[in-house]
Amino acid sequence: MPELMPYYESACAHVGDDEVAHRMLSHYRPAPERFGCSQAVWLGSEGPALVRNFDYPPDVVSDRFELSAWSQLRVIAKAQRPWGGCVDGMNEDGLVASVTLGGSRAQGVGFSIILVIRYILETCRRLDQAVEALCRIPVALPQNVTVLDRSGSYATLFLGPHQRPIITRLKACTNHQRTIRPSSSSVARQLVINQALEQPSMSLSRLTDLFLLPPLYSNSGSSPTLYTSIYRPAEGRVDYVWPGKRWTQTFQDFREGSYTHSFA
Repeated sequence: MPELMPYYESACAHVGDDEVAHRMLSHYRPAPERFGCSQAVWLGSEGPALVRNFDYPPDVVSDRFELSAWSQLRVIAKAQRPWGGCVDGMNEDGLVASVTLGGSRAQGVGFSIILVIRYILETCRRLDQAVEALCRIPVALPQNVTVLDRSGSYATLFLGPHQRPIITRLKACTNHQRTIRPSSSSVARQLVINQALEQPSMSLSRLTDLFLLPPLYSNSGSSPTLYTSIYRPAEGRVDYVWPGKRWTQTFQDFREGSYTHSFA
């Protein structure tokens, strides 16, 4: 990912000569994580769109959504530390990417997926470019990535150490892969999304409402659903949603602000 080197070196300059900090900032060989997420591609009316729930420990997640302009593309993303990471986002050319855990604690040589997501949003403009990059860059942990562009082209990729990337046309993705024995929770959530997408009367609004209900929405004390995001690449718009609250941001009108949500 040579395009990110100037930004990595700038981040390292802020911590001086601390080699351990430099390694942490590199996102190379990160520690395993366990969290549950759900995401779906919507191609019907008001689409294309990507709807996702991010489930994560509140005391670990970075509390920032951001509009950045590192390179030639502006990017709206849910940032995640350390430096540079993002768990879902969209660039101004209409490329959307979002990640879920792959369901295994396997580890290998490679980078954190949150830096790879940053990379494709900074450097890719279409689905085919993003897929090529995701297949080329080694990732350290099993991860699932759904990519969508403004034309409605999409793919879900199963990535991980010691395995070839698997490119699928799955519209629903949770926390398992074809080669990994899934948890019952992950299977149940994917089944709910698939059944919803098959309903002729389904709409983007109804699908979003479904993501705010169990089993997709989690009230787990340790790893609750921190937010729901709805990316609409053709409009350059994202809605961040909590029960009773919707926060809309666009490339044309990105407004600084704050919101505090109680997960009790």
